[in-house]
Amino acid sequence: MKVVVLRRLLFFKGNLMSFTIAIMGRPNVGKSTLFNRLAGKRLALVDPRPGMTRDRREAEIEFGDVKATLIDTAGLEEGDEESIQGRMRHQTAQAVNEADIILFMIDGREGLTLQDEMFAQEARQTGRPIQLIANKCEGKAGDEGYYASFKLGFGDPLAISAEHGEGIGGLYQVLVEAYEQWQSEASSSSLDESQVEDDERALKVAIVGRPNAGKSTLVNRLVGQERVITGPEAGLTRDSIAIDFQWAERGIRLFDTAGLRKKARIKERSEKISVSDAVRAVKFAEVVVLLLDAERPLEKQDMTICDLVAQEGRALVIGLNKSDLTKDNGQLISAVRERVERLLPQVRGVPVVPISALTGRGVDKLMRAVLEVEEVWNKRVGTSALNRFLNDAVDAHTPPAVGGRRIRLRYMTQSNARPPTFVCFCSKPEDLPTSYSRYLINGLREAFDFWGVPVRLHMRKGHNPYDG
Repeated sequence: MKVVVLRRLLFFKGNLMSFTIAIMGRPNVGKSTLFNRLAGKRLALVDPRPGMTRDRREAEIEFGDVKATLIDTAGLEEGDEESIQGRMRHQTAQAVNEADIILFMIDGREGLTLQDEMFAQEARQTGRPIQLIANKCEGKAGDEGYYASFKLGFGDPLAISAEHGEGIGGLYQVLVEAYEQWQSEASSSSLDESQVEDDERALKVAIVGRPNAGKSTLVNRLVGQERVITGPEAGLTRDSIAIDFQWAERGIRLFDTAGLRKKARIKERSEKISVSDAVRAVKFAEVVVLLLDAERPLEKQDMTICDLVAQEGRALVIGLNKSDLTKDNGQLISAVRERVERLLPQVRGVPVVPISALTGRGVDKLMRAVLEVEEVWNKRVGTSALNRFLNDAVDAHTPPAVGGRRIRLRYMTQSNARPPTFVCFCSKPEDLPTSYSRYLINGLREAFDFWGVPVRLHMRKGHNPYDG
């Protein structure tokens, strides 16, 4: 399986270039708030408690003539390499090494701390241009921290308030100057445009599931690098992280989401915010991969997630992770498929693929299933074929009679795709039993291979030209 990680690319003077900005600092200084302010939308999770951000998050930003990639990083904390803090620092180091300029942020109200000084030394060692930012300086609240920050040796700090938008204009000016300097240095270099894939049509795929099902491990396996932190601890992922990569010459935008537990078990505010972000990722995705633990497949919470995907009208693929630890995968797959079709008939025929995210076994089959189900999700059927189907369906099973008069089905057409949506015109749509609508939907699946995606059928009353 060939995997290529895509860099976001911009056109300048005929060359392809990428200007990248990374926000760096200790926890709870306001990095995610500034990220959302510069991005112009609420992308990163923000909470008064430190440690909400664990994986780096990227966004495309634009100000004036400048277009750039902005990276929000986890708060820097001391810890062993194997600890969660150590893995977060590793992710931050990767982001900083990719950046063309670093925005090193401190809390102007709290002033300079030993952590700030230690992490400033790490930032200095990268050799990247650094702009020092003193946040939370609305009014005169951050004067003390502002003047103390000169000690770091990064030149004149910029006083801002990310929450209230104060000082953002000055920050834009700094970034424009940094961009112009970067552009002049990079203008002599060129890239082969043929090696760059257009990611405007990137397929949006969300990976969801219960905590500790292996979602982040699968993401890292797909993109070919340690892009998000992983470990045996449940609930490591909090943000829904979007990652661009290429599989089989197709651009993919992958969303790693937080684990979804039963609502009654969610107590902490941070987990409530993370779950809300994961649900939002499902709504914006085109294909959803529900990752199950093969040792504990299809618990009630998994069925709830399947139902959410069906209600949102998204294509669905089920991945059975850790299948290398089970004995009879064939029997397990049959049991999972039988239960899904029995309890959730709206996604009948959903692909079930055994994989091992840790070793990579079956991951290529999973991605093939994703592309196949996306093709079904986008499928359109001609009106003539639909009406031939409707005539055959009515001949095989006549609609019931209401008040002594039989309901007549006159005409069917496909009104939309993504998901496949059909409109059937009949004489008394309000009296047609739900069971007959299900009969037609099941017939559509079998006749046109709409397996693994929700199919919607709306009954409408046709216009009577003699009415009135």
